[in-house]
Amino acid sequence: MKMTRGKLLLLAMAMQLSAWGTASAAPAFMHTGGRTTQPVGHYDFCQRIPVECNERTPKGPPVELTRKLWATIINVNNSVNTRIKPRTDLENYGVEEYWNYPDNGYGDCEDYALEKRRELMAAGVPAGNLLMTVVRQPNGDGHAVLTVRTSLGEFILDNLEPKVLAWNETVYTYLKRQSTENSGVWVTINDGRDAAVASVR
Repeated sequence: MKMTRGKLLLLAMAMQLSAWGTASAAPAFMHTGGRTTQPVGHYDFCQRIPVECNERTPKGPPVELTRKLWATIINVNNSVNTRIKPRTDLENYGVEEYWNYPDNGYGDCEDYALEKRRELMAAGVPAGNLLMTVVRQPNGDGHAVLTVRTSLGEFILDNLEPKVLAWNETVYTYLKRQSTENSGVWVTINDGRDAAVASVR
C-alpha cells in the first residue's frame, strides 16, 4: 500500500519517539577547544542580521532533555527537512556561499540548520544550546548541521539524515561550532574519534 507523505512523516516521528530510551541511555558530549575563525557565510549572515551574533547565554548546564522536548526536536527536524527543498546557494542567490533562512522554500545545508535553530529557539530552547556546526563528510566535502546540546548529550539535526542522532553516531568529522555562550564566536572541536569506525576515544 502506498503511503502518503504525511503518513511517512508520522511514521518517522513515531520511530524517533520510540528511540527515547536510546537517547537517554548514553550521554555523549563533544570536546571543544579554543576560539577559531568564523565561517565566512556566517559572518556575512551576521552582518545582515546583527542579532544573530549578539546572543548571549549564561554559562550553565545544557537544556534538560524531557520527553516533550525530544518530541519537539524530532518534529522540527522532520518538518524542516520535508518542507524545504534542496537548492545550492549558486542556484538560489547567484553566489557560491550565502547563509540565510530558507524563507523562499529552498536552501542548502546551513539554511536547513538555521531554520531548525530559529524554530527551536521559538519553542524556548536557549541559543547557547543550539549551535551551528561545521563538519567534514566521509567524501571530504564540507557540511553544516545543527548541534542541540542537552542534559542527555548532544544531538545532530541534519538535512541529509532523517533521524536525530547523537553526534558520535554520525559519519562526520567535527571541525568547529558556535560557542555555547556567544553566538558570534566559534570554537574548535577536538573530535577524538577514529573516522573509520566513528568510535569515541
